[in-house]
Amino acid sequence: MYAALWRRLPGGRLAKSLSALVLFAATVVILFGWVFPAVAPLLPFEDVTVQGQPSPHTVSTQK
Repeated sequence: MYAALWRRLPGGRLAKSLSALVLFAATVVILFGWVFPAVAPLLPFEDVTVQGQPSPHTVSTQK
């Protein structure tokens, strides 16, 4: 996949490297700016299934 993208980018090695860097930065900005905030309410971050009781394998520091 990366080889196909590399072949499709115009220019020499430096131009392709800069273009790939710009495409990567744009992808990150789009994901963090719009995609992740849009899907965050749909994800179950608030549905915690862990109970408040300690595990029998934990070491107690109280004497």
